Amino acid sequence: MTTTNRPIRRALVSVFHKEGIEVLAEAFIKTGTEVVSTGSTAKRLAELGVKVTEVSEVTGFPECLDGRVKTLDPHIHAGILADMTNEDHAAQLEKFGIKPFDLVVVNLYPFADTVRSGADEAATIEKIDIGGPSMVRGAAKNSATVAIITDPNDYALVAARIENGEGFSLEERRWLAGKAFAHTAAYDATINEWTAKHWPKPLTVEQPTAEDEPEVNETKFPAAFTRTWDRAHVLRYGENPHQQAALYLDPLNQDGFAHAEQLGGKPMSYNNYVDADAAWRAVWDFAPQIAVAVVKHNNPCGLAVGATVAEAHKKAHACDPMSAYGGVIAANSKVTMEMAESVRPIFTEVIVAPDYDADALELLQTKKKNLRILKVSEPPKSKTQFRQIDGGLLVQSTDLIDAPGDNPNAWKLVSGEPADEQTVKDLVFAWRAIRCVKSNAILIAHDQATVGIGMGQVNRVDSANLSVERANTLADGANRTKGAVAASDAFFPFADGAEILINAGVKAIVQPGGSIRDEEVFEAARKAGVTMYVTGTRHFFH
Repeated sequence: MTTTNRPIRRALVSVFHKEGIEVLAEAFIKTGTEVVSTGSTAKRLAELGVKVTEVSEVTGFPECLDGRVKTLDPHIHAGILADMTNEDHAAQLEKFGIKPFDLVVVNLYPFADTVRSGADEAATIEKIDIGGPSMVRGAAKNSATVAIITDPNDYALVAARIENGEGFSLEERRWLAGKAFAHTAAYDATINEWTAKHWPKPLTVEQPTAEDEPEVNETKFPAAFTRTWDRAHVLRYGENPHQQAALYLDPLNQDGFAHAEQLGGKPMSYNNYVDADAAWRAVWDFAPQIAVAVVKHNNPCGLAVGATVAEAHKKAHACDPMSAYGGVIAANSKVTMEMAESVRPIFTEVIVAPDYDADALELLQTKKKNLRILKVSEPPKSKTQFRQIDGGLLVQSTDLIDAPGDNPNAWKLVSGEPADEQTVKDLVFAWRAIRCVKSNAILIAHDQATVGIGMGQVNRVDSANLSVERANTLADGANRTKGAVAASDAFFPFADGAEILINAGVKAIVQPGGSIRDEEVFEAARKAGVTMYVTGTRHFFH
């Protein structure tokens, strides 16, 4: 019976992180495996009782350049790359007096850890590994005869294969090689991400662009977009139970919503992450004001600012109590006992905030055991958004409240009298709030809180009708549109959408403008004596 297994008689070990290496050392000692190693790894293995040959003894050349050159030598790389199923390769090794390796164990300099530590540029550059990736790639290329290990989680498996004398099969060596190539690809992508940010193209270097293309900002949109993420959690399922899902983290960043600390409740689901991230981003559009958002299916069903976080939550919840059932709550301020008491009777999937008063946290943990309680210390910082399409990836800068038209001082009054101070505050609130509502979006607000939201419709008339309907369907029958303000995320293509809001009683509207029928829309507002501002900026959200 033919076997592709190759016993492990000679190993090359060079690891930065030494955790778990005791498992390998024990197997090496039991079987008398010949071990070649470098610097601190050799020292650690020797301390564990392994008979070690230093790399410098094999190469005949000492480590130099502060350790930059250790293994970059034919005596090492020929031993890694020689395909021992190839008679010519075997003959050449014998001719040059080089012994082949059956096993290579390598993990790399901690580049991402160094970046996250805040190290300066010189220290960061020193943690760009050269010899390590070369050994990993060489061994992975030569999976025909060499097993490559880059994951410490595989040490126990390696030790077992050393001790039973069988080694790995070709299929297993190829699997390990695939893991190794993924490891070096991610490592290089992380370095590329850092260099693209810190070493952008000089302004003095000119490159021609096509006439119909805008000038490229290569820091944001490099010719080859390489990023890497590390798997953090496998989730129970995806958006639906028949879908699979996992959470991945950016190795260069240790903050952001994905790094939320969970203080209570069931494990997070895919939908929990999506909704809570949307709510978290929404409340920070209002900082430094205290704001609370209630989100359901990635859309706000309530959003408000208040003098206290409890007041903001009550106002946000009052917008649409029915839809708030089973929703996600986000606050950009510490959750107090007063807010926790108002959240307690409401079925809520997730609550996220920068912090919690001790008594508020205890109440939520003990009285709402299934509530996922998240603590995120930093506001959203991401300046880039990604969306996968079939066969490609769309990349754009994040939509923030930072366009020229987001400043109310730049708004143009096209109808009615200038708004008074309180009305301007409500218009500014509505304009900021509309950013987080899925298009087509119409939002009605009063007293720094949403009272009616129409979102995700295929025409603006439906969104306008929906916002009015939701504003006026509370059990007490109150007409919450009368005297309120409204915002539209994009221009009104016809006057009909604005007229629905006007007829419902809104006193002021803010919208981007830019329609070929703008004058018809403005005239409808003028006839009704309604104040209307145009911003020149839109906030589509698809």
